[in-house]
Amino acid sequence: MKNLKLDRPLAIFDLETTGIDPDKDRIVQIAIIRVEPDGRRKTFETLVNPGVPIPPEASKVHGIHDSDVQDMPTFSQIRPEVEEYLRDAALGGFNSINFDTPLLVAELKRCEGELDLTGVRQVDAMRIFHTKERRDLTAAYRFYCDKELVGAHSALADTSATLDILDAQLGRYEDVPKEIEALHTYCNPHEGKYVDRRRKFLWNDSEEAVFTFGKYKNQSLNEVCKDQKGRGYLEWMLGKDFNEEVKDILRSALDGVFPRK
Repeated sequence: MKNLKLDRPLAIFDLETTGIDPDKDRIVQIAIIRVEPDGRRKTFETLVNPGVPIPPEASKVHGIHDSDVQDMPTFSQIRPEVEEYLRDAALGGFNSINFDTPLLVAELKRCEGELDLTGVRQVDAMRIFHTKERRDLTAAYRFYCDKELVGAHSALADTSATLDILDAQLGRYEDVPKEIEALHTYCNPHEGKYVDRRRKFLWNDSEEAVFTFGKYKNQSLNEVCKDQKGRGYLEWMLGKDFNEEVKDILRSALDGVFPRK
């Protein structure tokens, strides 16, 4: 490494998981590169049996299926080695502060790990990227059109710039469709998959609404409503900060009316 100055070990790590909820989802693959201040490196990598089915939508992202992990160690079994790689080290990754570290902490807690990551120093390449490389409309106009956006945050100026950017993008990327119908599909790859705009429910193969989060994740709304505890959970949700579209779905379900695709 030419630029990073280390006064302690740095453990760069990445997780592939069963989903995107750091509190609930499980690790299916972990890789760690531990760099010592003198430049020495050692690497740890393994698939992990999460102990729960890997959802198809997660497998589509990382390509890891239940059959790939059925004979692999659980996180509890690899915990001592993971802790040894992380011990006394700063942590690093790409979106690790928001996602990988909280999920790793949850896994360690779940299997009564000995390593306490409270207060550990963390560096995140994604946060540096987003801080240094602007990703707003002005930056896009400069990148795609090689022009400075005059009057940014004026509705007409922003609209005109967006039109120019869109046209320039279609000219730059051969794999981006040029026709509206195909371009719509490209921009909305998950259209028709989710029941609501906030993606709290998705359609299963039987065209029933299924929870994407929480204690009833992967269970159908219809099945949850058959149980008194499940109905209590829906009533609890109605008192929380969910949007009105979700609450309308919950109210209707409690009245026996379920979403139809």
